[in-house]
Formats: sequence, structure tokens, C-alpha cells
Amino acid sequence: MNAFEVNFDGLVGPTHNYGGLSYGNVASQSNSQQGSNPREAARQGLAKMKALADLGFVQGVLAPQERPDIAALRRLGFTGSDAEVIRRAARDAMPLLVASCSASSMWVANAATVSPSADTADGRVHFTAANLNCKYHRSLEHPTTSRVLQAMFNDPQHFAHHPALPAVAQFGDEGAANHTRFCAHHGEAGVELFVYGRSAFDSRLPAPTVYPARQTLEASQAVARLHGLSRDGVVFAQQNPAVIDQGVFHNDVIAVGNGEVLFHHQDAFLNSEAMLGELQAKLAARGGQLHAINVPRAAVSVQDAVGSYLFNSQLLSREDGSMLLVVPEECRNNPRVWGYLGELLAQGGPVRQIEVFDLKQSMRNGGGPACLRLRVALNETELAAVNPAVILDDALYATLLHWVERHYRDRLTDADLADPHLLDESRCALDELTRILQLGAVYPFQRQP
Repeated sequence: MNAFEVNFDGLVGPTHNYGGLSYGNVASQSNSQQGSNPREAARQGLAKMKALADLGFVQGVLAPQERPDIAALRRLGFTGSDAEVIRRAARDAMPLLVASCSASSMWVANAATVSPSADTADGRVHFTAANLNCKYHRSLEHPTTSRVLQAMFNDPQHFAHHPALPAVAQFGDEGAANHTRFCAHHGEAGVELFVYGRSAFDSRLPAPTVYPARQTLEASQAVARLHGLSRDGVVFAQQNPAVIDQGVFHNDVIAVGNGEVLFHHQDAFLNSEAMLGELQAKLAARGGQLHAINVPRAAVSVQDAVGSYLFNSQLLSREDGSMLLVVPEECRNNPRVWGYLGELLAQGGPVRQIEVFDLKQSMRNGGGPACLRLRVALNETELAAVNPAVILDDALYATLLHWVERHYRDRLTDADLADPHLLDESRCALDELTRILQLGAVYPFQRQP
């Protein structure tokens, strides 16, 4: 049976803004307080989805969250009508209002960890929503994320959904941004690589000293157990603490993999040689052959990798078996990175095509092409069981573009977040979106009695 890797990209939400909320994310912090353009951000994301769909890749859409999160503000003691809650938060605790308005759910690489049916004990596709508890604004996401995923993958015969792990530091889970699956073919058993930044219980392991390590070993192990993965099908690897301290807050900022290919920076992992050996051995036992593309620091520094988001790219399998690398415009603007990519193509290895996309609105907040997508490997039967309204085609693309034009503002600042009308605009947009994508009542305002 044929199998596919389907990319479900996050739609940018109507409250897309630059709040500078993500300590450890250099781009997020450096662009804090600048004016954003939600309409342009949504267009840019949709343009990438449409271009990849036109190239023959199966492409899906994942809905944004309700923002501002009024329920979260009420839990923090703000009272009155929804408009009064917003006004009081703006007056007394503007940082909390900014956090409650974050459109960070657009980066759906953090939405969940996904294991395909070929890897799991019960032969179903497993989803575990990420708790994202390292950052307050992201920790608000997982309840709605779970409802949206269940509305998209709603057949229990094929799909299993797990709630987020306990929301404590010991089980900090950042989802698929620290998870990569390797396989000879998408429909066959593979090896899942879980990358963590620190251990919660083993003080012997090194940890970063400047920025927080968001993913714990214990969280990765728990997800592997929940998904019914065998020991022969998993590898746990520690991210290099030194690169976390240089702004590599997730593994997908320093490495990306697909199929039998791992494209990574020389400094991405701690104990790289041992990790690559284990990955190669386990993949070989499942019929695969690891092809590791090691980018030397002499060619691309960690600073260049973080500034250009070279590794926060999409690595996609083409029909002829070669691969397409999807990179942001910032890669072309960096002479060292662009020079390296030219050399990579000239080598005649697995990467045979590079596509460049303008994603500046997302990039300024610290998210590139890989941040914007959740990868789900599905066989033909499973793909047929997915909610068809979330699979992108020409008609859905045109509908979503029109939806964005009618509902999104073209400029947003911190001051605009205090406008109660923004909440009404956002809810109106999302209510219509749930009908377009046939999601049902997934948002809190739709579920209130």
C-alpha cells in the first residue's frame, strides 16, 4: 500500500504580533515590539502551502487558536465582560495581555509528536499534543490543539490521541520540533529520533547555561512509551548545550531529516559519532541506509545557521527518490549559506532541488518553513480517513485567501491588542473557519453554554 508524508501547515492567526515572548529565540527577541502584518503573514504561509501542493505534495491545513485567550486571563484574576477583561489586563498587566494574544500556534511543528502506524504497537497513527510548558504563552495551546487534531484525524480505527504530558518542568515537551523519523519508505517501519536538551533526573548530563533547554529526556521517553514504539525503533540523542546557548532553542533549528537523510550542522548533537552509529545500525536493521549530510562549522557557523534558518527547512521526497529542500529567503541573503547550498547541489547527492520562500512575517518571530508544518506519514487508507476539508486544493486555497482578506488586519501593534474589537474580529474569523474546515466546535467561545 502506498504511503505519503503529508505536511499540515499552521494557518497564521488574526492576532499575529511581535511580542518578543520567546526567551532563547533570537529572532523573537530582536524584533520585539515591532508592528506586524497578520494579513501578509497568512498570505505568505498559504503561498508556501499552495506551491508545495502544486509540486505534487499532499498538503493539509491546521487551524490557529482563539486569541486573545480570555479564559486564561480570567484564571489570572481579571473579571468582568470580555471587553473589561481586556481593558483591565492592558491597564494592569500588559505583558500578560500580549502573551494571551500570541499567534504562536502557527508553528505547528510544536503542536504534537506523531508516530505513523508502521512504527506503533497497535498499528494506528499516534498523536501526543505538546505541553509547551517552558513558555507561558505556548502552554495555553494544547487543549485546543488536541481538539483540532481530533477533528482532523477523527477515526479511532486509524488514529490514537494522547493528552499532553504533565505540565511540569520535568516533562517539558516541545513536540515534533525535536523529533524526526527515518525510514526506507514511509509505509514501512522506521526509526524515530527524539532529541532532548537536558535530563530532569540525571544531573550527570550537561545542560545549557544561558538559555533554557525546553525538551527533557523524560518527556521524549514518555511519548515513545505512549506511542507503543519498540526499543529497536527509537534513538534518544542529546542536543549540544553549546548551540542551545547560541539560540538553537529546538533541534529543528540545527538539523532536519527525511527518509534516509539527516541534514545537520557539525555542532548539532552531543556525542554525534555515537548517536549517528546507533541511528545507522537501527535503520539498517529496518532496511534503510542512513545518509548523513554533516555541514561543517567552517562552511556555515552556528550564528549563520540561526540567522538564516538553514536547517529550519523542509526536506521533501520527490517522485524520483531525490529530495527538495525548502528554505526561507534569508538563506539566499546570506552569502556563506547560499554558497554552501550551491555546493550541496553541485555534489549530486540526495538534495537535487532548492525552493526559496518569502516567510518574513514568520521569520521575524523566529519560525521558518519547518516550524510552520506538522509532518504526518499516512498510508492510502489512513489518508482517506482524514477530514477531507483540511486537505488543500485550488478551491480551498482560494477560499482561505478570501477569508484572510475579509478578516485580517494589515497592521498590528501592542497597542492594538488592547482593542476589544480585535477579539470580536478574531472570533468571527475563526467561527467561519471551522465551517470551512468542517472542524465543529473546537474553540472555547463556541463551546460556552
